[in-house]
Amino acid sequence: MGIEDLEIGRRKVLLGSVAALGGAALSSGLATSSAEAHTMSTEQSPAFYRFNLGDAEIAIISDGPLPLGDPTQSFLGVSPDEVKAMLTRSFLPTSEVVLAQNAPLVNISGKLVLFDTGMGSLKQFGPTTGRLRSCLAAAGVALEDIDAVVCSHAHWDHVGGIWGDDGKPTFPNAQVYISQADYEFWTDESKLGTDLDGLVKAAIHNLKPVRDRTIFFKDEQEFLPGVHALSAPGHTLGHHCFMIESAGKTICYGGDLTHHPVLLLEKPRMEFAFDTDSKLSARSRVRVLDMLAANRIPFMSYHFPWPGYGHIGKAGDGFEYFPEPLHLTDLD
Repeated sequence: MGIEDLEIGRRKVLLGSVAALGGAALSSGLATSSAEAHTMSTEQSPAFYRFNLGDAEIAIISDGPLPLGDPTQSFLGVSPDEVKAMLTRSFLPTSEVVLAQNAPLVNISGKLVLFDTGMGSLKQFGPTTGRLRSCLAAAGVALEDIDAVVCSHAHWDHVGGIWGDDGKPTFPNAQVYISQADYEFWTDESKLGTDLDGLVKAAIHNLKPVRDRTIFFKDEQEFLPGVHALSAPGHTLGHHCFMIESAGKTICYGGDLTHHPVLLLEKPRMEFAFDTDSKLSARSRVRVLDMLAANRIPFMSYHFPWPGYGHIGKAGDGFEYFPEPLHLTDLD
């Protein structure tokens, strides 16, 4: 079945691509003198990538790069020299880590489901975030077409796009799904003025206005057709991954189970500075990654290099990430 034929309730959702350069620009370039300097556009194509999962369709939508800064300040538990050596072996910069933000949009069983929502208008990590809306539009998806927003946890780069600065819900027809533990922890006003102030303010701004349309899921619950919650606490106390299943095919969306495809896979017991409980997070990471590797279940990470979709294999005491090759043919 072609993507243009798939009905989602009363509407069709286009997950198409966009043209890169217009013919007018091309003919203008051909008309210039060969002695003149030619220029290329500095804009990248909108970031979305589509693939099928059984009878479901998935489009990975980018919220833009998230610069995290000096990796030795965020990835802890081993020496700074070892962190830099691991990055160097993988041909990665040692002075700054830049994370992706990959939000899967899943067309499954008559529902259009968005997992996590990016930073919204928040700019704590600079000007490169907050692109989810424009990338959804480029993919041909209207905000009102989204039926469900599923939050892996309540950090600002995952719930920051739920409530608009105009005082209205970004996704006006969507129910919101999150763990009760995360909702209650991060909307607790007694934490304002503490080290968590910014994160709590973002959660209060985005989650409290949609409380009347929020549903709490539980571990192992199939809370939407084909979507099961998988508790993986530590990064936050209510952090969850999700098993997405359709027609005998399964993928795990890991949220923030692991932020880096080298550092937190080669040494999965390494600690991450933004974890609520780093040791619990490491135990959850090893448990889930062991399961994915043993069962050869495809894995998608919110923060791995775009589009963040591939496979997990065992490698000694750690793991190795194998990115899925991009398939650039039309979907069948």
